[in-house]
Amino acid sequence: MPREDFRDTSDNQVLQTLGLTYPILQGPFGSGHSSAELAAAVSNAGGLGAYGAQHLSGEEILQLAADIRGRTDRPFNLNLWVPRAKEWGEPSSEAREQAYLQQLAPFYQESSLPLPTQAENTLHGYREQIEAVLDARPAVFSFVFGIPEAEILKRCAERGIKTLGAATTVAEAVALERAGVDMVIASGLEAGGHRPAFLTEPEPRSLLTTFALLPQVRDAVSIPVIAAGGIADNRGVRAAMALGADAVQVGTAFLACEESGASGLHKQLLRKKDGVDTVMTRVVSGRMARYIRNRLTEASAGWADPALPYPLQMSVMRPLSRASIASNNPDFATLAAGQVTGLSRHVHAAELMAALVGEPVAGPGT
Repeated sequence: MPREDFRDTSDNQVLQTLGLTYPILQGPFGSGHSSAELAAAVSNAGGLGAYGAQHLSGEEILQLAADIRGRTDRPFNLNLWVPRAKEWGEPSSEAREQAYLQQLAPFYQESSLPLPTQAENTLHGYREQIEAVLDARPAVFSFVFGIPEAEILKRCAERGIKTLGAATTVAEAVALERAGVDMVIASGLEAGGHRPAFLTEPEPRSLLTTFALLPQVRDAVSIPVIAAGGIADNRGVRAAMALGADAVQVGTAFLACEESGASGLHKQLLRKKDGVDTVMTRVVSGRMARYIRNRLTEASAGWADPALPYPLQMSVMRPLSRASIASNNPDFATLAAGQVTGLSRHVHAAELMAALVGEPVAGPGT
């Protein structure tokens, strides 16, 4: 497929609807790994920049949107997590939490940290976040772990906000279309970060590869389909488009760029020429996710109780991860990564965008 085909909007609903130059979406990273700088850089380069706002308050979301708009006049995407009725590993209890903390005690001691006395829920209110997104009016509101209520989708449509939901199975993609969501992400198991399954637990039924899931979703729905997982270069983009994708979402390769909010240690590991091992684990948040394999993920794999329910697990992991990153030691750090780390070769977002669409890339870091 020649390079100029990526700019042809005549039969590409994503390019037509969003006014993009290229069918490239940046993955929205949570936990502060997104940045306004990265979102703007991707949008300015002709793609759709994004920000994972799940950890932000309503006021912070509005400030963020203003920050991005101060850097670009192009479309961008804000992402939230839809609350789930029940979490894996529920119910929890004080006795269970204390037993779990004792499993972590040696790691806290090694990191010279006081052991938490209890796990906590530090999430901001979903309704507050939704109202902020509606007020911010991004071009796209994307979401994972479910489908927002019909009233929310209606209010998005009234404000000209396009909606984008993530699916890990054909059934989830069909459910998103039936609910009136504008576009769907077919998210394969290769993708880094959390598995956004919402009709079943992520294992084993929703552990489909991108290129197994994508053509099935393409055949099952009529709305635009975005492929995600295992795509980090022009070969992956072309393969996804050949299998029926209207666009692709790239996460790990953008996370490795200087503009992202990831730590220096994180970026260094993502850019290793021979890649790094990743593993599906619950130890980061209580929900299944793909992260870089380290001492923490290996230890938790052998525990009878691998993780507390989300979001309690995050509160007991966060201090340990921050201390590990501060000491430039990956042992206890929570480092999201997909299975394409060996292809994360570009230092700046504009360089990566050019490479994804097959344009010549000039400058350092290529």
